[in-house]
Amino acid sequence: MPATKPEFLTIRDAAERLQVTPRTLKYYEERGLVTPSRSEGRYRLYSEQDLDMFARILRLRSLGFSLQGIVEMLKRPMETQGEGRGYSASSLREIEQALSQQIESVDARIAAVRRELKEAQAVRGELASDLDYLRRRIAGESKEVLLRERLIARKQRKTSGTEDADE
Repeated sequence: MPATKPEFLTIRDAAERLQVTPRTLKYYEERGLVTPSRSEGRYRLYSEQDLDMFARILRLRSLGFSLQGIVEMLKRPMETQGEGRGYSASSLREIEQALSQQIESVDARIAAVRRELKEAQAVRGELASDLDYLRRRIAGESKEVLLRERLIARKQRKTSGTEDADE
């Protein structure tokens, strides 16, 4: 009797066949790239179609594509082109537009994080100044001398433009 491939593979068997770890398969599932079937006992079961999708993802990853880029590519079906399969010019433009939008979104987040960092650094500077004042007071320095130094430092910051106008 000829040996037939099982209709579905367990995660261990699928990972072995694809030469990856089971965790890799779970990660791609978590990212929504593949959704395996489940057994009655809730075990993951992978079809040949799932394995083909994983193989495509792994090829794209090996070519250096990000997972976000792969997600965009997987949203569009590959088409027959000449002697092979690929993306049409319109599909490539759609992928390019989607990735450009993602980059714009990430750039906006980077700008927001930079603003937050600048604010945090300003707060840190103020806290460091307060801590220095308290330590010097604990060491016995005169309150009047320390307050005068703080006022002078504040005026210098205002004239150099490093202090916010709302202070």
